[in-house]
Amino acid sequence: MAARKNRNRHRRRRGRFGFLYKLLSFLIIFAAILVGCVAFFRVNQVEVMGNSRYSAQQIIDASGVELGDNLFLVNRPQTALNITRELPYVEKVAPVHRPPDTVELHITETFAAAAIQIEDSWWLINASGKLLEQGGESLVGDLPVVQGLHPVDPILGGRLTVELEEQIKLEGLQQLLTALAQREMLGQITEFVDLTAANAIYFGCGGDLTVVVPMSGNFELRVFSLQRVLESFSQRGEDISGTLDLTYGDDQARLLTERWLPAS
Repeated sequence: MAARKNRNRHRRRRGRFGFLYKLLSFLIIFAAILVGCVAFFRVNQVEVMGNSRYSAQQIIDASGVELGDNLFLVNRPQTALNITRELPYVEKVAPVHRPPDTVELHITETFAAAAIQIEDSWWLINASGKLLEQGGESLVGDLPVVQGLHPVDPILGGRLTVELEEQIKLEGLQQLLTALAQREMLGQITEFVDLTAANAIYFGCGGDLTVVVPMSGNFELRVFSLQRVLESFSQRGEDISGTLDLTYGDDQARLLTERWLPAS
């Protein structure tokens, strides 16, 4: 009986030492791999793809990635944030690690959809309300001018912000511009986007048309209705002018002969 107890005790002790031996072996191997990664996987090149407005070097400088950095320690979210903050016309960045020594920066750029005056300066914004550029009135060019909003604390590369009572108007503007961008119709918006009214958005379209849409709702459907009306007139070879009211229903459009224009 005593001999059997000694054998069982010996087996348990040997089992514990076996587990510790395996754990220690794993830790040594893991440490060796980690040291190897730190020592050998160094950034020797940074490649930029998809850029047109900014040079590759401008994007690399803004990224914060430096040659000699450890490839696997490059913080991809922080790298993307660095670039989009420093270079406003960059909308998205997808950093990719390419072992053994390359970081790829896949760039998605944005473009100006409208202009807005904030105090004495003019600012360009994209469809989502990102502030892209600041300058004088000459900056506006042919872009539609946003009226009826009073932005606060503008920051280049940041998002357009307003007081709480104008938040619904800002959201309406963003949803409208986004829906137009999705149908590649932003280029048809001219002169103005007027948010002065409490429940409707008025905007210029083409040379002699004003379009009215609700301040909130299904903007994709409204823009689709607008597109169908424009295509219908184009197919008949007719010009469209006046005020196109899309506030009556999802599939209804009423064309008024008199054109609505913002107050001077």
